[in-house]
Amino acid sequence: MEKTPLLPLPQGCVVGRFIRRYKRFSVEMLLDGQNVWVHSNNSGSMLGLTLAGAPLLASPAANPARKLPYTQEAVWLAERAVPSLPGGEEGADGSALGRGFWVGVNTSVPNRMIEVAFHAGRLAFAAGYTQCRREAKRGESRLDACLTGPDLPPLWVECKNVTMVEDGVACFPDAATERGQKHLRELMDIVRCGERAAMFYLVQRPDGHCFGPADVVDPAYAALFYEAVDAGVEIYPYRASVSPAGIELEGLLPVAPRPAGL
Repeated sequence: MEKTPLLPLPQGCVVGRFIRRYKRFSVEMLLDGQNVWVHSNNSGSMLGLTLAGAPLLASPAANPARKLPYTQEAVWLAERAVPSLPGGEEGADGSALGRGFWVGVNTSVPNRMIEVAFHAGRLAFAAGYTQCRREAKRGESRLDACLTGPDLPPLWVECKNVTMVEDGVACFPDAATERGQKHLRELMDIVRCGERAAMFYLVQRPDGHCFGPADVVDPAYAALFYEAVDAGVEIYPYRASVSPAGIELEGLLPVAPRPAGL
C-alpha cells in the first residue's frame, strides 16, 4: 500500500497538455481533445516550465460553479529538459509520461504545508511550539504563519514556493519581487525586536542539491537575503516530492554560500 502524501491533492485531478499561459493567472491546456482554461495562482515567471505540449496536472475547483473548473498544480519536466536528472520516474507517474518529474507550481502549497508539517511534528526548527496560526497579523503586515509555545518567543514564518533550479541550485525568486524584499525586511525587524523569524522555502522539484537566492534574477533580493541571514533570520529550504497523489515533505537543503560581491 502506497504511503499517503503529507499534503494530498483533491480527488479528481486530471493530466492534460500545456498549450499557453495568458496574463500569468490563466493557462490553456488540452484535455481529452478539448481546449480548457485553467486557473494559475503563480505570479512568477515559471522559467523553463511553460513548454508547449508538456503534461500539466490540474485539480478540480472546490466550487463547481467557478468560471475556471481547474487549478494548475504541477507541470511535468522531461529528462531532455534536465540532462542531469538522476534516474527518472517509473510506474504510475513515469511510464506514460517518459523520464522526468513533476514540478509543483501552486503557490498556496507552502502555506498549507507549513501547517500540516507543524502538526505532524515534521519541523525540527519548531520543537517546543504548540500552536500554529496562519495568516498572522503583525502591525500593518500579515505573515504566513506565527508559531507560539510556552516560554518561547513567537516564531514568525514567511513561506515561498521554489520552482527554479540552475546548475543544481534551487533558486528563488524566478522574477523580480518587491513583495519578497519587503518580507525579508519585515523578518529582520522581527529579529531586532527579540523574536524569531524564518523563511520556509518549499522546493517542489527533486533536482536541486542546495538552495540560494537568484541573484541574476533579482540582485536586490539576493543582497537582502544574505543581510537577513547575518541579522539572524532563519532559513529553511525543504525539498518536496510531487505526484498526482499529493506533495510529500522531504529533507532540508543546505544554503549556498554567499557569492563574491554580494
